[in-house]
Amino acid sequence: MLRTDIANPAYFHKVVDCQWACPAHTPVPEYIRLIAQRRYGDAYMVNWVSNVFPGILGRTCDRPCEPACRRGRVEESNLKHPEPVAICRLKRVAADMKEDVHARMPRPAPSNGRRVACIGAGPASLTVARDLAPLGYAVTVFDAEGRAGGFIRTQIPRFRLPESVIDEEVGYVLDLGVEFRGNERVESMKALLAQDWDAVFVGCGAPRGRDLQLPGRHEAAANIHIGIDWLASVSFGHVTQIGRRVIVLGGGNTAMDCCRSARRLGGADVKVIVRSGFDEMKASPWEKEDAEREGIPIINFHVPKAFVHEGDKLVGMRFEVVRAEYDARGRRTLVPTGEPEVFFECDDVLVAVGQENAFPWIERDCGIDFDEWGLPVLDKATFQSSVPHVFFGGDAAFGPKNIITAVAHGHEAAVSIDRLLEGEPLAERPPPMTNLISQKMGIHEWSYDNDTSADMRFQVPWAQAERALASIKVEVELGFDAATAFQEAGRCLNCDVQTVFQEKACIECDACVDICPMDCISFTENGDEADLRTRLKAPALNLAQSLYVSGGLKTGRVMVKDEDVCLHCGLCAERCPTGAWDMQKFLLKTAQAGASRTAATEEAAA
Repeated sequence: MLRTDIANPAYFHKVVDCQWACPAHTPVPEYIRLIAQRRYGDAYMVNWVSNVFPGILGRTCDRPCEPACRRGRVEESNLKHPEPVAICRLKRVAADMKEDVHARMPRPAPSNGRRVACIGAGPASLTVARDLAPLGYAVTVFDAEGRAGGFIRTQIPRFRLPESVIDEEVGYVLDLGVEFRGNERVESMKALLAQDWDAVFVGCGAPRGRDLQLPGRHEAAANIHIGIDWLASVSFGHVTQIGRRVIVLGGGNTAMDCCRSARRLGGADVKVIVRSGFDEMKASPWEKEDAEREGIPIINFHVPKAFVHEGDKLVGMRFEVVRAEYDARGRRTLVPTGEPEVFFECDDVLVAVGQENAFPWIERDCGIDFDEWGLPVLDKATFQSSVPHVFFGGDAAFGPKNIITAVAHGHEAAVSIDRLLEGEPLAERPPPMTNLISQKMGIHEWSYDNDTSADMRFQVPWAQAERALASIKVEVELGFDAATAFQEAGRCLNCDVQTVFQEKACIECDACVDICPMDCISFTENGDEADLRTRLKAPALNLAQSLYVSGGLKTGRVMVKDEDVCLHCGLCAERCPTGAWDMQKFLLKTAQAGASRTAATEEAAA
């Protein structure tokens, strides 16, 4: 293997698994350390730069960072159910405990004379506005609703996300000088393009819930509701009650929001019924746990066959019982078990079997190409459509995802819009800003806490069930207090503090090999990667994690470090008699709109 190029920003970025997994690449260990130091405002701003909505995401994020967390891997041999650091809930701590940060928000730059229209006031559009407004762009956000937030405001129940949090974080964006035109639905893309906008961003989400056309659907229509539309009606106060017996169809997070909302609006007998197995449901594991915790059963492997009605009154549903069979490629087929159909009584049904994009307002002859699934044809890196100055992002781009993905799309689209209007090539993306800073404070002292906590994951307290289930607006999760947040932050392994090796200083004494608690370090003959992985002190079996390979040492051997389960404890650097090892903090900030010009200005000033 060749010597590892640690100057390549992607190398150590991939070692910080949580940040690599986050679509917006939030510097997770950096803000967790700040929380441990009770610097909540600083932790909030680190988040805000990357993900724009720390308080919202701290309550609702799909948490792609947590399955990637190294903590879960290093505990596999010690715990039956190893758990990652509560990254998402610590983000909420930063939001809940921060001081007033209004003065730390960017200020709009003088107008550059360019106008950008954002269609839809959801997270993708608001991220575009957040990135472009401080650069002098006149950004106008259109939305059919009277208040900004998009599906954050209309689809997520208040018991998960208080409206005050939405108002605060949406307000930070609008306060940048963004014009919000609420209650103004864009009815025609042609008409919009005729208004001479310099760029248009479409972030209108996936606003149409899929229906389920089964026998009885038309006759019992009054008590069959599309999940996302019903949630919006609940959010706006148009719906305040539901029948006592409720069936929720679907296995995603929307279905979980529907069943828990129904529980609070009078549904005494609420059940979720899904076609798939429990483990195959698209809902996040914690969403399923929360529903079950509130007494809502999840019945799997039941395929809906008919809505049963008496006249125009819904009385129940019939289901076919199936089982899953898998072929040699792992593809699943649902096969009837032959058991009699199952009948469940109900007064209302909430259909939450998926969402799809709907662009009735975009004329098909306006120049924007769509694929066979009705999605816009986009460049996946730049989010540019077939009309050069029209961009898409969020659920409107590639179909329904989540808030943090929409934020990531917004950042990238803003970069593209800025580069297009500055006459720069869109395909050339500005590089991230990175640095490596030694954490050495003394011979055996570091500027970070390298003691590895043995604590298991701390549980977030909940409101009392009687109180929480009595109101649709009582927040269920209460969040960590300061003491618990400090302890949970201590579980972080500081994966951004890297072990940096200088082979010229190494005398091959093997002290680092002896002291390493995870057997990560080996000195051995070089070879092909597949061979080398098997010859280490502990075989490196996770191919997704790179090997850190040095150049040739005096004996001809190389140092090989498996990055997979390293604790970043610094013992190798403490034990090394020559200083060949050092602990250096790697900080990556993804480039946002205007980054190339900012870097050029700073370089000229230097």
